[in-house]
Amino acid sequence: MAAGGRASGRPAKKKGPSKGAGGQGRRSLEGKGATPPAEMRHWYKEKARTERIAREERGGVRRPAPVRQRRSEDAPEYIGGRNPVLEALQAGVPSSALYVAQRIDNDDRVRDSIRIAAERGIALLEVSRDKLDRLTEGAVHQGVALQIPAYDYAHPSDLVEIAQDAAEIPLIVALDSVTDPRNLGAIARSATAFGAHGLLIPSRRSAGVTGGAWKTSAGTLATMRVARAANLTAALREYREAGLFVIGLDGAGETDIGDVDLLTEPLVVVVGSEGKGLSRLVREHCDVVTRIPIQAAAESLNAGVAAGVALYEVARHRRL
Repeated sequence: MAAGGRASGRPAKKKGPSKGAGGQGRRSLEGKGATPPAEMRHWYKEKARTERIAREERGGVRRPAPVRQRRSEDAPEYIGGRNPVLEALQAGVPSSALYVAQRIDNDDRVRDSIRIAAERGIALLEVSRDKLDRLTEGAVHQGVALQIPAYDYAHPSDLVEIAQDAAEIPLIVALDSVTDPRNLGAIARSATAFGAHGLLIPSRRSAGVTGGAWKTSAGTLATMRVARAANLTAALREYREAGLFVIGLDGAGETDIGDVDLLTEPLVVVVGSEGKGLSRLVREHCDVVTRIPIQAAAESLNAGVAAGVALYEVARHRRL
């Protein structure tokens, strides 16, 4: 008989079951599922924040402004942006606090703003960029914002008293439906240059003394008083009863401003809006409605420019 282990007479040993992996191999083949979107990854918030800061430093596209809540009349205003903040501080705009973002990338504008604020005793506060976003209502602030206290408006009669105290012929500028704060600031600048004693604005449907008006006025609102009337036509009627003449400035006027013979008298110059001009009720309370002669190619003048031209003409007549 040929020899061989397998052919021995002993029975073959049965092989037992091998140890399994508990299903781990099968699960490893299933994958980890779909790739999560960027906003769910751990690095997304920091990356988005870095990109936002870079855009603001470049003066990039502004973020969508949140829904604005109705602002209280005594609520402060905020100027955002490195150039506007520095210009406001240099112009002496009344300020309550200077807000600077944490870990801000300083440049000469930021350093000069901090220095001027320290010299003027303005509070310096370091805050997060999210806080600055809320204060400036989503505008591009570039890491700095300046808080301006609510303006303390005068009474319409106070403007006449200012002229009387100076022993001068009253000259008051009233604004009818001028809604752009930049126009208000420009008119304040012209009124200061040509010797007006104050501005009169209605309390509704009109621009107020906001951060935008302060910037455009180049600091002249610090000395030019602004009064506010609940009813503009009633205030004009009271001025007329006090002996002032009311001249309306409107492109549809029939008399050129240089031909008006009341310019040397106690005067209220009413400036209408660029689009609609003077309202009907205000027009009815004017002694004269006058215009600025311009070329036909220009349909109208900006309200701030028109006020400057008219006030120059008044000042010129009073010097004669």
